[in-house]
Amino acid sequence: MSAYDVIVVGSGGGALTGAALAAKAGLRTAVLERTPLIGGTSAYSGGACWLPGSAVQQRAGLPDSTEGARAYLAAVLDSPDDARVEALLAQAPRLVAALEADELMDFEWIPFSEYYDAPGRVPMGRSIQPSAIRRDALDPRVGALLRPPVERDRAGQPGRSTLSGGQALIGRLAAMVLRDGGEVLVEHHVTGFVRDDTGRVVGVRAETPGGPVELTADRGVLVAAGGFEGSPERRTAHGTPGRAEWTMAPRGTNTGEVIDAAAEVGAATDFSGEGWFCPGLLQPDGSGTFTLGFRGGLMVDQHGERYGNECLPYDRFGRVMAAAPERTPSWFVFDAREGGRLPAIAMPEGDPAEHLAAGTWVQADTIEALAEACGLDPVALVATVERFNGFAASGVDEDFGRGTDEYDTFFASAGSPNKALVPLDTPPYVAARFVLSDLGTKGGLVTDAAARVLDEAGTPIPGLYAASNSTASVFGSSYPGPGAPLGAAMTFASLAVEDLLSGS
Repeated sequence: MSAYDVIVVGSGGGALTGAALAAKAGLRTAVLERTPLIGGTSAYSGGACWLPGSAVQQRAGLPDSTEGARAYLAAVLDSPDDARVEALLAQAPRLVAALEADELMDFEWIPFSEYYDAPGRVPMGRSIQPSAIRRDALDPRVGALLRPPVERDRAGQPGRSTLSGGQALIGRLAAMVLRDGGEVLVEHHVTGFVRDDTGRVVGVRAETPGGPVELTADRGVLVAAGGFEGSPERRTAHGTPGRAEWTMAPRGTNTGEVIDAAAEVGAATDFSGEGWFCPGLLQPDGSGTFTLGFRGGLMVDQHGERYGNECLPYDRFGRVMAAAPERTPSWFVFDAREGGRLPAIAMPEGDPAEHLAAGTWVQADTIEALAEACGLDPVALVATVERFNGFAASGVDEDFGRGTDEYDTFFASAGSPNKALVPLDTPPYVAARFVLSDLGTKGGLVTDAAARVLDEAGTPIPGLYAASNSTASVFGSSYPGPGAPLGAAMTFASLAVEDLLSGS
């Protein structure tokens, strides 16, 4: 039996933040990852971290502050847990300072608009990210363990020599863990928790290629292992829109067993937050890929009609898609202005020729022919495109207001007089099939402001902590801005470590 002070379940941004801080404090720390590679969905991400009020925003001269972030969250969250919100706001700048005090971590501001026009919003956003770093500047063990970017991972290709975004975040944090004596144990699938006679969680049980093992944790166990987005059964049981094959989580991960194992030792759960949604470009293999930054084209349902502002932040448009079953799948219609490429950012996009061969994309010389090839009403689709082209000419989307918000125009440049409204008038025309994808689910274990897991009576379960998508999100069903999932995961993981260090 292996003995540690702290066991961290999972290896994403939240998990590794907790592990890095625990190891730096001198605790015997083990990170348990169920797959052969670390980083999870965090390694696929852009690495944005919504951590307001820090010195990074101050260095960039932004009008950001804890008070401004408080006003912003008050405006965009429904029925927030005030204690957890305040804990996040107070801890975020302290966490950034603690991480930046380490030579292995460096943050910078990235311009990326927040997702709601609300009081406290910072123009061009307040999110930060780790600066890029070369792979060979880190412990070689990190390079061997790091999950590649999504477009390379899904193709079975290795990662790049320069790590940026989520790659830099995971790489830097993992290097901190290993430097300070922490262990990273891959292919350890946690299946249960060990308790002592008092009911305190003192370890975990895990399945490994060599058989079942039991590991002890004298101070506590931090669960930060993602949600249940990869489990069709759990998605159905909890009423989560979308499908497991459309999620952005690495394949074979995030199936929710750890959440269920915590519930078996008395943990309360809350699944009302649903997920971090996004429109997903359907791939020939049936998977979906995260898509944002639409700078042209229009989305229609099976009736050939638009149903929302395509330039909304991805989670908000995903929720519009989820509002009506007939909107999945949808067709995204665009023209040849960009040489047959999708006028959006899809990760990965895939090869247009392969899409056309598989029927996930359809091409035609006229809108009428395109509609017939997609099984849509030609009259309806022609009318939809003509109406949209009229909006592009006038600069005003009379139906959904596309182009009126800062986020709408963040990725756009071609339209005139409205950057976000580009006419469809350059054949051939293409329709790409879209589904409801997600960056993970956001329901799970109920925690308090110290990231302690609570039981059904609201009492902390001794020795058990949780963060990331393994918990019911502090943001509820909202997605405030770029890096909100990572920022919350990292913040509450750090609060968990502070609490277990205090000996409570």
